[in-house]
Amino acid sequence: MALSVSDQLTQLDAARQLVLADSALYPQIVQGILPIVGANARLELRRWGADFLAETFASPVLALQEKERLSIGVLQTLRELLEQPTQDENVVKSVIQAAASIYGLVFRSIIATPHDSSTWDRMAAIKSNIFRKWDTASGGIRICCIKFVQRVVQVQTPGVIADPRRSEQNEVSLALVPRDHPLIPPSRLEPEALGLLDRLLNVFHEETSDAILVNATLNCLGTLIRTRPNAANRIMTTILSFNPLKQPTSPMTPKMKVQIKSVERTTRTMLLSVLRRYVFLWQFNKRLFNKISRNENGPFAGRIRQYVDRLAQARFEMSDEGSRKRALPSEPTDGLDNAKRMRLGAELPGRLEPPPLPPGPVSHAQLFTLTGDKGLTSFDVTQLPIDLVVRITLPMLHRIEQSALDSAISVVRSRYNGLKSAQGAQRQVVPQALGDDEEDYEPNFEPTEEQVLNQTNNQPPEDPLPLPPDLALGPFKLAQPPPLTAEETEQIGKGTISRVFGMMSVLDDSSTTKRQRPGLNRLAGSNYDRDAWMTVITRLATRASAGLDEDSSGDEEPEDSKGAVAKPNPTLSLSDGIRETLWKFIIEDFRSRISIAISWLNEEWFNDRIQLRDHEQPKKKGKKRPPRQNYEKWMLKVLDSILPFLDAKDKVLIRFLSEIPSLDEKVVDRVKGLARDPERVTLAANALYYLVIVRPPVRDMCADALEDLWWNYEDAKTAAGKLLRKIRPALFDEDKPDKPPTPVLPAKIKSPPLSESKEGLPSASATGEGVPPTANAIAAAF
Repeated sequence: MALSVSDQLTQLDAARQLVLADSALYPQIVQGILPIVGANARLELRRWGADFLAETFASPVLALQEKERLSIGVLQTLRELLEQPTQDENVVKSVIQAAASIYGLVFRSIIATPHDSSTWDRMAAIKSNIFRKWDTASGGIRICCIKFVQRVVQVQTPGVIADPRRSEQNEVSLALVPRDHPLIPPSRLEPEALGLLDRLLNVFHEETSDAILVNATLNCLGTLIRTRPNAANRIMTTILSFNPLKQPTSPMTPKMKVQIKSVERTTRTMLLSVLRRYVFLWQFNKRLFNKISRNENGPFAGRIRQYVDRLAQARFEMSDEGSRKRALPSEPTDGLDNAKRMRLGAELPGRLEPPPLPPGPVSHAQLFTLTGDKGLTSFDVTQLPIDLVVRITLPMLHRIEQSALDSAISVVRSRYNGLKSAQGAQRQVVPQALGDDEEDYEPNFEPTEEQVLNQTNNQPPEDPLPLPPDLALGPFKLAQPPPLTAEETEQIGKGTISRVFGMMSVLDDSSTTKRQRPGLNRLAGSNYDRDAWMTVITRLATRASAGLDEDSSGDEEPEDSKGAVAKPNPTLSLSDGIRETLWKFIIEDFRSRISIAISWLNEEWFNDRIQLRDHEQPKKKGKKRPPRQNYEKWMLKVLDSILPFLDAKDKVLIRFLSEIPSLDEKVVDRVKGLARDPERVTLAANALYYLVIVRPPVRDMCADALEDLWWNYEDAKTAAGKLLRKIRPALFDEDKPDKPPTPVLPAKIKSPPLSESKEGLPSASATGEGVPPTANAIAAAF
C-alpha cells in the first residue's frame, strides 16, 4: 500500500532528526532519499529534498571527505530538478544553494581524477543552467545565482597555498590544478572567472539597479576581497566609484528612500570590514600587495576612509534637506515693508528688552536670563544629558547674529557691574559714631524660649573631662599591611607581567618608524615605546633574581627540619614565569619578533657571565653553589621552537645564529638536523657556511659539520660541496678517498680564564666552545 504524501514527509522529517543527532548517518540517509525526492516526485517531496540537500552540504559537522564523496552521487538529481519544464521557485533556490556548496567539492575531485569526464559534464550542465537563470529569473533566484557565481569565481581563480605538501588541507582554487589538466585547464577557467566577476560588478554601473541585488552582491564581494587578493584591486576600484546615494530619475517614494538607505548601510559596513581586515591580508600576502601599494594599512585604506566620510556627509545632507524648515519669504507676507509701515503708522516689532533683575539677592540663573517667558525660565536644563546640550548649543551659536550676541553680552556685563558696585557700596558704609547718650542706651531685650534653647545647645559642656597627658593625640600613622605570602607574591607578579604583555599588542612596533640612532651613548628603554617595555621585561627576567639562588649553601637543594625539600624561591619562580611568557610571545610571530629574542638571549648571556664572575671571586668562594646558567636552556628552547616552521628561503635562522652571543655543539647539531628534510638542505648548508665566515671561534666546528653533510647526506652533496670548495679545497683533490678518512683529533683550543679577559668578562673566543668535533664525531651524535 503506497503511503500518502503527509506520511512520507513525516518519515523524512524523522530521518532528518536522526542525521542532526548523529552526522555519521548522513551517507545512508542521503542515498536513501534520492529516489524519493527526484524530479518525478510530488512537489512537496521535491521541496523537502532540495532543502535537505542544501542543508546537508552546508552543514559544518559533516566531514569534508564525506561531502566530496556524496557530492558526486547527487549531481544527476540536482540537474534533473533544474531542467524540469515546470519549476517551483523554492525548489530552484534550494538546488542552486546546494550547487554552490558542492562546486568546490566536485572541483577538488576532478583535480584528483582527471579522466572522470561524466562527472564534470554534469557539473558544467548545472553551471550553465544557473547562468541562464541569473538575468531572467525572479529576485530570490537571482540572489542564489549571485552566491553561486561568487563561489565559481573563488574556485576558478588562484588562491594562497598554505602548505604545498598537504594539498587536502589547502583551499580549493585554481592554484591546485596542473597546467596540463585535460578537463579543467587553468588557461580556460581563469578568463571565465574574470568574465563572471566583471558581470557580477556590472550591477554597480547600471542606471537602475535593484537594491536587493546590490546588497547581495556586496555581501558576496567581501569574501572575494578577503580570499583573492589578485581580484581585490578590481573589486575595490568598482565599489569606490559606486554612489549608493544617487538620486533616481523617478520621483522619490518612501520605498526608494528605504532602498537607498539599505544600500548605503551595506556598502559602509562592507568597506569598514575590509579596512579592519587589511592588516591581516598584508601580513600574509605581502608579495601580492607589494605590487599594488607599499602602505602596510592596505592599498585602499586612505580611499576607503575618504569614501566613508563622503557617504556620511551625503547622508547627513539628504536627511537634513528633508527635515529642514521652509526658508523665509523674500517679500513681507502682509504686503507691508518698513517704509510703508512707517507711513501707515504700523510699528515694527523691535528687539525684546531683557527683564530687569528682581530686588534682593540675585542667582546666577537670574543674572544670565534674557527672556521673560515663564516656561523657559522654569525649565530645568540640568535634566538634559551633556551630549544633547552640546549638540543643541553649538549649532545655535553658529546661527546667532553677531550683533545680537554682542547685545546680550553687554546686558549681562552691565548687570554684573551693577551688582558688583552695589556690593562695594554696602561694604564701605561705616556706622556713625555714637554719642554719650546713645552709649548709655540699653534696650529691654527679652529673648524667647526658642532662642534660649538654641544658645544653650551651642555652648560647650560645663565641666569637660580633661585628657590625661599620656592619652594625648599624637601623629597618626597608618598600620603596615600584612606581609604577602610566597604564593600571593607570585600571583601578583604574574598578573603584572600579563598586563605588560597585553600592552604590547596596543603599542606600535617602533622598528617600522624612522628614528635617529643615538649610538653607543644611548639609554635603553628611554623612549617609552615597545622596545622600552621589552627592555624592562627582559631585564626583569634576567636581573631581578640575580644572586638570590645562592642563599642556600651546598650543592644540594635546601631541606627543612623534616627532611623535605624546601619550596623554590618565589622570585626565581616569577623570573622563570616571565621567561616562559616571553618565549610564548616570541614564538607567536617569531619572524617579526626575532630581534626581541636576540636581545633577550644577550641579556641572559651577559647576566650568566656576571654571576659566574662574581661567584669565582676569592671573597665569595666557599660553600656557595654556582649560580644557575639560563642562557643555554632558553636559547635551545627558542631554537627548537622555530626550526619546525622554517622554509627553504627563510633568513631568520641565519640572523638568529649570527647575533646570539654563544654557540656550541648542540646548536650545530640542530642546524645539521635540518638536512634531513630535502627541501631545507640548502638552508642548513648556508647557515653553517655563514657561521664559518662571520664567527671565527666556531669556524672549525661548522666546517666539520659541512664536511659531515657532504660525506653522509646524499641530498646535501651538491649544496655542501659547493661551499666546501671555498673553505676546504683539499677535499676535492683527485687523490681523495671514496670514504671519509680516519679523524685526527685537533689540539684543544684553550680559552683564556675569566679573570684574564677584559673588564672581568670572557672574550669572544671564550664563548666559541673548546674542542671542534670532527665530521665523524658529529655524525655519531645522530
